[in-house]
Amino acid sequence: MFSKLAFILQHAVEALAPSLPLQEDFVYHWKAITHYYIETSDDKAPVTDTNIPSHLEQMLDILVQEEKERESGETGPCMEYLLHHKILETLYTLGKADCPPGMKQQVLGFYTKLLGRIKQPLLPHINVHRPVQKLIRLCGEVLATPTENEEIQFLCIVCAKLKEDPYLVNFFLENKLKSSASKGAASVIAEDTLKGQDSLSTDTGQPCRPQELSAAAGTEQPEFDPEPPRQVDDLSTSLDNLSVTSLSEATVVRPNQDYNLVNSLLNLTRSPDGRIAVKACEGLMLLASLPEPAAAKCLTQSTCLCELLTDRLASLYKALPPSVDPLDIETVEAINWGLDSYSHKEDASAFPGKRALISFLSWFDYCDQLIKEAQKTTAVALAKAVHERFFIGVMEPQLMQTSEMGILTSTALLHRIVRQVTSQVLLEEMVFFILGEQREPETLAEINRHPLRHRLIEHCDHISDEISIMTLRMFEHLLQKPNEHILYNLVLRNLEERNYTEYKPACPEDKDVVENGLIAGAVDLEEDPLFTDISPDNTLSNQEWLSSSPPATPEHPKNDGKTEVHKIVNSFLCLVPDEAKSSYHVEGTGYDTYLRDAHRQFRDYCAVCLRWKWPGSPKALEKCNLEATFFEGHFLKVLFDRMGRILDQVVGDLMVRIQRIQDFTPKLLLVRKRLLGLEPEGPVIDHLTLLEGVIVLEEFCKELAAIAFVKYHASSTP
Repeated sequence: MFSKLAFILQHAVEALAPSLPLQEDFVYHWKAITHYYIETSDDKAPVTDTNIPSHLEQMLDILVQEEKERESGETGPCMEYLLHHKILETLYTLGKADCPPGMKQQVLGFYTKLLGRIKQPLLPHINVHRPVQKLIRLCGEVLATPTENEEIQFLCIVCAKLKEDPYLVNFFLENKLKSSASKGAASVIAEDTLKGQDSLSTDTGQPCRPQELSAAAGTEQPEFDPEPPRQVDDLSTSLDNLSVTSLSEATVVRPNQDYNLVNSLLNLTRSPDGRIAVKACEGLMLLASLPEPAAAKCLTQSTCLCELLTDRLASLYKALPPSVDPLDIETVEAINWGLDSYSHKEDASAFPGKRALISFLSWFDYCDQLIKEAQKTTAVALAKAVHERFFIGVMEPQLMQTSEMGILTSTALLHRIVRQVTSQVLLEEMVFFILGEQREPETLAEINRHPLRHRLIEHCDHISDEISIMTLRMFEHLLQKPNEHILYNLVLRNLEERNYTEYKPACPEDKDVVENGLIAGAVDLEEDPLFTDISPDNTLSNQEWLSSSPPATPEHPKNDGKTEVHKIVNSFLCLVPDEAKSSYHVEGTGYDTYLRDAHRQFRDYCAVCLRWKWPGSPKALEKCNLEATFFEGHFLKVLFDRMGRILDQVVGDLMVRIQRIQDFTPKLLLVRKRLLGLEPEGPVIDHLTLLEGVIVLEEFCKELAAIAFVKYHASSTP
């Protein structure tokens, strides 16, 4: 009650008193704070019941006003007083003691506002960055404390200042590992901070300072009258009795204290307050992006950042319920790491395990974005840690298990993160994890060289259709990723020697095979009735087709491939008998839609391939080892084997089976419309599986024909 009254009276006196020069006013407010510790007898009253917060705020306002009144970059007498008298050191000591209670919050706020509101660079000064480094070590020591919000705000403003001038990060890297031992007497700290001594306290090691900045910071001693020694001694004596003495601790070896700013942020990422944790993650991302090599090395070698990322990934992955539906894994909404707030009660599409799934995908997204933004050395180290500690240590055993349900769930999760990853560095590690690093041609005897690759490819033709489809979808998305090793490892390494070709000179007997540029029995595309669903409005002009194919060379003359491509296209389109086709009855399902889609995909992937600097033409046949046995590789072999069985099971006796179905054509058309959502579901149709299979086969053949035609057109367009 009396302290509140005194506070009000103090404000009234200050309002009525004549204005003083800024320096005198600044010194007055600082001495008012020091007098509190000399004269007070009750150090248990909260700081909010004292005048300290008001005096600190007035000191900040004076410093800001002084800077505005002076030329840019010029240090005024108030700032010189703060630096020379090591006011920040003293405030650090008071904040560490948290005396009076709540003082730590006030000190953190003062540091934060000082660094944020003062435009001139302060961190190069030894009497700024040294107490800042000490205060950093107080942050994150205990979670869920009342000061967490102030701690994260302080740490984030330091990170922001380092982002503005990355070279300053060298002030926050210590030379060597230190053991922190309390002296048991606060007067040692107080005397160091208040008597102008430059010796380092035991709270921090000597920072690695750039020589030129060190000289500037160490020699800057403004001229002004020192504070009276009596007051310093009195305050030092008073500080002896503060509760800081109760914070004494045994000698503790801190093996990862080279980069205290990172360590404090790492601690705060574990805060139960999600907002604090997100801000800490933002701070880590900012520090990881700093270009300083010394900081990057210290970040990855002397802190627990790699362990934090991978251990949390592992724990969140293991927390996923085994019963989570693979379809839910596939369809859950896109995740952004900072926006994973989720309420089960408010979610209309909730499913068992959704909270755990979102948490895992959110943290994976954070790791991905952190590696994407990080300095190159840092990014590589973090990605390799994820590879070794999470992909191999946690995911691989799940993908290699024999339980069908476990295989399906783990493959769905792998598929999801393959779709989600955007960092090139992390993508590369993921590719090496899935496919291995081998680039030499495959042999049948060594297809199991990378066990996970072998197992996943085998799952493309698994006895369980669910596992096969999920694995095929994973490979489909993998092949769309902008990484050269994917396509080379799965396909191209087995084709470079071109021993898949029938290499023989032309002979006179071959002339009767080709008549007028057409293979006997072949139909020109323009005259083929199968192409009548391509209207003039929907056809693609020559200008629309990709025209970036390499020019002809003496070693690779352009051959007229029109005949061959007609043969290939017709072979696909004629695979399904006319009686079993139904797409021409439904608008928008014609062959031209596949042509456009194939062209788009081909164009997009060609653009991706340009960055890989592949040769413009294949290796000349004369230089290839055509005698070697051709093996298309494990991936293509499994796909071809599966495709061969599909065609054998559907086309072999298709005509015989459809003739046994009464009203086959109307039923086929109805099933197609239902699959497209053009007709509502109704009574069950007999022979449904066969009818759906016929429709899928027809669409599949049109897609293959479109791909063949687009590739030919792209390579033949000048």
